[in-house]
Amino acid sequence: MAPRVLTSLIPRREMRTEGRPLLVALSSLTWVQWGHFWTGYLAWTCDAIDFFSVSLSVSHLQTQFNRSTHDITTAITLTLLLRSAGALLFGVLSDRYGRKWPLIANLVMVAVLELGSGFVNTYSAFLGVRSLFGIAMGGIWGLAASTALENLPFEVRGLASGVLQQGYAVGYLLAAVINLTLVPEVSVGWRSLFWTASGISLFAAFIRCLLPESEIFIRAKKAELAAGRTTANKTEIFLHETKEMLKAHWLLCIYAILLMTGFNFLSHGSQDLYPTYLQNSKGFTDHNATVATIIGNCGAVAGGAIAGFISQYIGRRLTIVIFVLLIGVFIPLWIIPSSFSALAAGAFCIQFGVQGAWGVIPIQLAEMSPPAFRATFPGVAYQIGNMVSSASAQIEATGGDQLRTTLNGKDVPDYATVQGILIGVVAAFVLVVTILGPENHSSRFENHKTAFEEGGGLDDAYIEDETSGQDEANSAEGSFREEKEKQSA
Repeated sequence: MAPRVLTSLIPRREMRTEGRPLLVALSSLTWVQWGHFWTGYLAWTCDAIDFFSVSLSVSHLQTQFNRSTHDITTAITLTLLLRSAGALLFGVLSDRYGRKWPLIANLVMVAVLELGSGFVNTYSAFLGVRSLFGIAMGGIWGLAASTALENLPFEVRGLASGVLQQGYAVGYLLAAVINLTLVPEVSVGWRSLFWTASGISLFAAFIRCLLPESEIFIRAKKAELAAGRTTANKTEIFLHETKEMLKAHWLLCIYAILLMTGFNFLSHGSQDLYPTYLQNSKGFTDHNATVATIIGNCGAVAGGAIAGFISQYIGRRLTIVIFVLLIGVFIPLWIIPSSFSALAAGAFCIQFGVQGAWGVIPIQLAEMSPPAFRATFPGVAYQIGNMVSSASAQIEATGGDQLRTTLNGKDVPDYATVQGILIGVVAAFVLVVTILGPENHSSRFENHKTAFEEGGGLDDAYIEDETSGQDEANSAEGSFREEKEKQSA
């Protein structure tokens, strides 16, 4: 069952209509499959709460550390820069050892560092903790997406992808609600947001402890145990298959990084400095800026779910193209008005487009990835894209220092123009990269060998088709043994 890579934006009819109806497929899910999906969703939600704690606290952190907006956004930049290291570390652990315990360890690490963020008293200590937090945060997305999607039937993965990705918007929304209701009411102020986020991450780790390992890894580990392979043997095989995958897919790696660079500029460029933009350039109070942020994230949740659902029928890339075009349409409503109602509507619409396009990304990357590396490949591509786009908040802050406007006779940063230009350029880039890229619609990656099984690095090493895949498996096994013999010699 070889992958089916599309050249047209619209999948062939048989690819769009094969399988069971959506409701039938949903009704067939077991409690374990539901548990795996919602655990992945919760982990990704925690990731967003933890990350946006800084974005929502910029003004408080400025007062606490007596620093400028540019200095505070350095913490966001450092977090994004180091996420790729965490994606590589935890992605490799997950593809080698399984989904369960690497995700639990990752969530605990996130919780500890988020707790520490709420205890710092100096600017340098805050930067140090947020840098380490970036490493921990980087592992979450790849592990959460693979845990959530690989255990589901392919008929529901489009919808599941959209819902999963909007765990990020829900996390931002929850962080905004905590910032709106809890932070003003307690003496510790902004620190309570970080401490609450830490507790939610620990709760997510506890929930993952209650669920079994992914079915794919249970099957693979039983097969390897029956074959008598030791941990050292499996690690050697894993390293060999990783090398084979990189030799075959280096160009795909570059493409995925370019795609995720554009997408991360879209999301961070429209979110990270948004509350600051409303307060400084539009004169909103902290309360109204938070409410507008909440409304925007409601649009994100709606857009992600709708886009994920329709991508199952019209294709992943075409869905992305449609929602990116919507971003361009909504930019004027997002930056030109001055009233709360109009700007809140703009926030809803722009995030409907941005996160609608994002809602397709988990399944698009999972289907595009080398099947045995569904945690490492998407996670690293995603986080390298994050690293490249890490300066988006600082770009906007610097742009605001250079482009000025007046508000009630007062000279203020013109964040509206800066964000409008940045998002417009990035949307055009994402449009081109998406159209030129591949699509492997309805890939059955759940039937593929894992990365520590011989032949797992091959694209068509599917366990359900042992007869047709025997030659490839024998070839991979022979290649692996031949290399070992050469090394021994």
